[in-house]
Amino acid sequence: MIDSIKSFFDSSLVPSAEDRDLGVKELRLAACSLLIELAYADDDFTEDERSHLTLAVQSQYGLDKDDAELLIKLAELEHREAIDLYQFTRLIKNNYSLKQKILLAEIMCGLVYADGDLSNHEESLLRKVCNLLDLSPGYLADAKRRVEKNIDS
Repeated sequence: MIDSIKSFFDSSLVPSAEDRDLGVKELRLAACSLLIELAYADDDFTEDERSHLTLAVQSQYGLDKDDAELLIKLAELEHREAIDLYQFTRLIKNNYSLKQKILLAEIMCGLVYADGDLSNHEESLLRKVCNLLDLSPGYLADAKRRVEKNIDS
């Protein structure tokens, strides 16, 4: 599995100036792995959630659909092998700005609402992840309101 991740990073993504910074690709994988964790929180990673995740990854990282889907597959492998969330949240907490964390929270909210239903487990995990990222509950509440507003529109 590590070879497939290394191969993906070495050959599939053309490095930009931003990507030359050590760890950017690992951060992308960590963020995507958190999103996968949320997608599976209710034990049903729906097609709507998968589509939302693919579009979010494409938009945030400037990837084409094939590279976004490959990143998601690699994140699913990481998710299966992960012992806990800390390995992902620690990287993001220590390397993302507040603005990036808030944007990630909004993407997470959009993902859990993508299937039209927010389960108690999804909401609990969302709060836990935001806490591990050192995001105050107010930021999560704001992200939820923005997502809910877009759903109602």
